[in-house]
Amino acid sequence: MNTKKVIVATVAAFVAGVLLTGVVGFTNMDKLMMLEDESPYDFDTTVEAFEQAVAEGGWSVLQVHDMQEILAGHGHDVHAVKIYELCSSQYSAEILALDDERIVSPLMPCRVAIYEKSDGSVYIGRMNSELMARPFGGVIAEVMEVAAVETEVVISQVLNGSTEVTDAR
Repeated sequence: MNTKKVIVATVAAFVAGVLLTGVVGFTNMDKLMMLEDESPYDFDTTVEAFEQAVAEGGWSVLQVHDMQEILAGHGHDVHAVKIYELCSSQYSAEILALDDERIVSPLMPCRVAIYEKSDGSVYIGRMNSELMARPFGGVIAEVMEVAAVETEVVISQVLNGSTEVTDAR
């Protein structure tokens, strides 16, 4: 009888632990999948520093989407938002050269957003590519993890003032 109660209590505790882990994981998923850092600069200075750091890091800017401008053209007024599409031809080629790895092409190119919130603070946001790469394994994980590290180095240069820009604040 005593052993039966211990087994039931153990199973109940295990199930409760699994459920609690699931709830905590689900409610924090956005904080795991997306990364956001506040810039020490105003919007224009952050944009300038970011573009300079990208070039110095050997990456290419394929496209910049000025969402404030685009949405203004449709009658909407939003704070400044620029979405950058970044590419390393070396890393892109490693993934796109292989048939089975092309499945991740919708995640390409790497995207980084610089945006202003209503209080005037400026942020750099991006997908947590390193975390997103892990489930794929193989070449995809290897390449995406290296690309993620390099992207974080570029962003760190901006956030830590490692690029030579003049703060307009």
